[in-house]
Amino acid sequence: MTLPSIVYGLLFLPGISLLYWLLPGRSLKLWLLLLACLAFFAPLQLLFIPFLLGLVLVNYVLGRRLSAPLDWRIPNEEWHFAQQDWDRRRLGLLWVGISLNVLLLLGFKYVAPMASTANPSLQLLMPLGLSFFSFECIAYLIDIYRGAPAANHFVEFAAYKLFFPKLIAGPITQFQGFISQMKRPRFPNLEQGVEAGWLIASGSVKKLLLADRIGLLVNLSFDNLERAGSGDLWLVIFAYGLQLYLDFNGYVDIARGSALLLGIQLPQNFDFPYFTTSIADFWRRWHITLGDWLRNYLYFPLGGSRKGLSRTCLNLLIVMLVAGIWHGDQWGFLIWGLLHGLALVIHRLNQSVADTYSGLKAFWNNWTGVIAAWAITQIFVFLSWIPFRLPNPQDLGLVANRFFNQAADVQFAQKVYSESLGFSRGGIVLMLLGLTGVMALLHSFKHRLKLQISWPLKLMFIPVGLYLAWLLAPLETVPYIYFEF
Repeated sequence: MTLPSIVYGLLFLPGISLLYWLLPGRSLKLWLLLLACLAFFAPLQLLFIPFLLGLVLVNYVLGRRLSAPLDWRIPNEEWHFAQQDWDRRRLGLLWVGISLNVLLLLGFKYVAPMASTANPSLQLLMPLGLSFFSFECIAYLIDIYRGAPAANHFVEFAAYKLFFPKLIAGPITQFQGFISQMKRPRFPNLEQGVEAGWLIASGSVKKLLLADRIGLLVNLSFDNLERAGSGDLWLVIFAYGLQLYLDFNGYVDIARGSALLLGIQLPQNFDFPYFTTSIADFWRRWHITLGDWLRNYLYFPLGGSRKGLSRTCLNLLIVMLVAGIWHGDQWGFLIWGLLHGLALVIHRLNQSVADTYSGLKAFWNNWTGVIAAWAITQIFVFLSWIPFRLPNPQDLGLVANRFFNQAADVQFAQKVYSESLGFSRGGIVLMLLGLTGVMALLHSFKHRLKLQISWPLKLMFIPVGLYLAWLLAPLETVPYIYFEF
């Protein structure tokens, strides 16, 4: 089952929400959520359900073992030694859990593709959402090791881990924040219900009406790289950056709206990242929950910025290389992670120099410096999407060779723009710039003017947005880009 879809929006989500609020008691609600998660996942990858349930059980047991207290009956003279021994055992259990989740993830992302290349009969698909699943499990075990309480019952942990709105592509959540909302379920009031509908409608518009339409241009252009000219390449790079943002942000909006109907708040994952003026701020606003995970469970344990400038720069490189490896097994993802790591290092070095030279700091703080910083940041971000979209080094070389002063094949414009899309290249440029202008306007309303759309206006938009998304969506729905990860 996918979201958005007719079955999901008209049958599955309303039916589960109604049953959820009719059932008495927290335990029955948790079991319903678990069964709903399995029903949601079954049409996608039925064979992987036992595998995922097994992983949930293993991580649940490890969490219970990590949270088990010392035996209070130990004599006082032996308590110190028993505590040291138990600390070592807890650390060992933690590393077992981390290793299990990391090795499974690497096995599906790296070993399985290499095995299928050597022997096509060994081809093995990766369970959808395994990357997000593994990161949440690692965070759960580390939090327990640090002192957070573990899940008391298997159904609690299973309902959290397999919660259907976020199961496949996040956002990444923490167990304590999720389960605390389940302790006293609160039926959404009118404003919350409207907000849920608004998120689902706006997410559907972003995905079906915008991202999938832009995706037609992106796929046609990248599938015909050898015919594209330099102008076509710059246009498709810009288009892909918008597609990726709208596609992923649309999914998260629908996930958050679906969860809100069940009385659960999921964290925001995007906050206008294309209007940031530094790469560090970009990562505070792009895939926010992944950035928080990398910061809390990798960057800080490595030492963060507490061990001097050189170590800080090394830690930033390591973190972003891990982010690249997390996304996939091809060289392009590693290049993308390395580029972002180097950009964060340069930003940190620039900060260090600006703290010393007041003139440089004053430049970055005035309007010319802000515009320059925004332009530099976004040009870098959009260019770095090239290896992300084309992780094959051969394709990267082809793009690099055609970046400047390369004329398009005479048939490229006719086949891609006129016949397939029905617009000229200039018309497509104007539409994408118009979309960017709308995003800039919404950003100004939120961050500059501090204005919010009132719930009555949102209520009016919901049926219009859903109808337009259904009416104008491409005939074939394109899978979410982040389902690949």
